[in-house]
Amino acid sequence: MSEDIEIINQNTRIEKIKNFFSNNYKKLIGGLIIILLFLFSYFGYLEYKKRQKAEIAEIYNQITLKELTTENVSDIKKLIEIIEKKDPIYSALSLYFIVENKLVNDKKEINNLFDLVIDSQVENELKNLIIYKKALYNSDLVSENELLEILNPILKSESVWKSHALLLMADYFAYNKNLIKSKDFLEEILNSETVNNEIRIEAERRLKRSSGG
Repeated sequence: MSEDIEIINQNTRIEKIKNFFSNNYKKLIGGLIIILLFLFSYFGYLEYKKRQKAEIAEIYNQITLKELTTENVSDIKKLIEIIEKKDPIYSALSLYFIVENKLVNDKKEINNLFDLVIDSQVENELKNLIIYKKALYNSDLVSENELLEILNPILKSESVWKSHALLLMADYFAYNKNLIKSKDFLEEILNSETVNNEIRIEAERRLKRSSGG
């Protein structure tokens, strides 16, 4: 008797499954098609990004093997185009190459390129590094408030670059003969939780020297 009931229950379950597939055939096929399209699109996008990165790398390597000057307009334009593509690695490398070789003299344009590179970064510490490099580039060009505004994202964080930013501000004020503000930033380095050990030693040395010790 129990075996008969089990057979009936099993047949009922099979019938329910058949009815479910029969009644939802179109929905199931549609859902499957959507999943397949999503997978094809996703892997297609990954392949596209992989090819794009390889193309960017090849262009960057070809250009940076040359000795460029400001007269190499076409190559400089290609480097700027790489920056505009916002590849996290090659946008930063292209900007560094432009700055180090003084290929663009317009400071405003360089700062706009810095902003593009900063915006292209996903990893916070890499972003902070580029913010620091932007501040370093501008340190002898801008006012105190402008330099602080550039460094603000780092100064308000516990980034590994915070001590570098504090030392840069200390250098800025020392250069401008404002020794009190310079001392304030040196003391902040000593109070920072993420201070670089070499920078800590340098800050201690400067504070000791300023106090006549």
